[in-house]
Amino acid sequence: MKIKENDFGVLSNGKKVKIWTLSAGDLKLSLSSYGAAWTSLIVPSRNGIKDDILLGYSGLDGYLNNGPYIGVTVGRFANRIKDASFEIMGMRHALNANDGVNSLHSGPRGFDKLLWKSEAYEENEGVYVRFELDSPDGDCGFPGQMKAVVNYGLTKSNEVICDYQAKVDKPCPINLTNHAYFNLAGEGNGNILNHDVVLYSSSYVQVDKTGIPTGNIVPVDGTIFDFRKRRKIFLGGSFLKPFRGYDHCFAVDGERGKLRPCAEVHEEDTGRSMAVFTSQPGVQFYTGNFLKNAAGKHGSVYGKHSGFCLETQHYPDTPNQKGFPSCTAAPGKDYHEKAVFKFDVG
Repeated sequence: MKIKENDFGVLSNGKKVKIWTLSAGDLKLSLSSYGAAWTSLIVPSRNGIKDDILLGYSGLDGYLNNGPYIGVTVGRFANRIKDASFEIMGMRHALNANDGVNSLHSGPRGFDKLLWKSEAYEENEGVYVRFELDSPDGDCGFPGQMKAVVNYGLTKSNEVICDYQAKVDKPCPINLTNHAYFNLAGEGNGNILNHDVVLYSSSYVQVDKTGIPTGNIVPVDGTIFDFRKRRKIFLGGSFLKPFRGYDHCFAVDGERGKLRPCAEVHEEDTGRSMAVFTSQPGVQFYTGNFLKNAAGKHGSVYGKHSGFCLETQHYPDTPNQKGFPSCTAAPGKDYHEKAVFKFDVG
């Protein structure tokens, strides 16, 4: 196991950005202190060829102008909030709208656009980076002071470990996740529509044309949302409109709050497989529908469907949906969620 620290660049305020590289088992993961972003993940194929399977940028400038949220940690609240507002404790809180009239990933300056404190450490059979962020009362419109701690790491068993924690001094909805885009064939190597996917979800969160939940949790049986048996992302015919692919939150089967299977993805040519586990109620399955020729690493250009995301999270618009599992943290009621991404070849 190895930990390596390097400089990644300097922000306009003179603060330095670090990049950490962790090595354990057969994997190598790089992480930036700006946005607590996953910048690279090297994974071998069945033939021993090592590829970077994460979409990303060659340098810090790309992450400073990161419209698709590639690789970043999202907060205070990932996904959409209707009309960029919510009510809690009898008080309405206005957020910044950046997705029409709605708030997406907490507005134009969420946690993905901040410099996190970071330090690396070894623990048991893994190497990790601990990211910390202090968010003041009113940040992005959310109530209360918040301290976020996110730990990302690698284990000797070829697992990427994600541990999300937060404390607040006032009741506040929290929804932290990572927005990594994967292509198991290797970043820049075509689209992901032929990847085989399993989702451990018997139902999904129904949304309107703007991606805001209707309040209904709908069974997947007999629909194009049924991934309970392994199948390709795209089966042919017309794709989902108006989303041009999948951008939906699936309700993960099993007991909420406990780490349980969430998804499996396989790429046949390389033999790479990824299994995902989460403690959260849902996972946003996004197929890169709105990637528009983004300039990626090493000359790669990321067009539509160049990568997919599996964002473990609470349901979108939870603060405005009384029927959804609560994501409200409060003094004495801390936020703590986990996810694991396990890799294999075969």
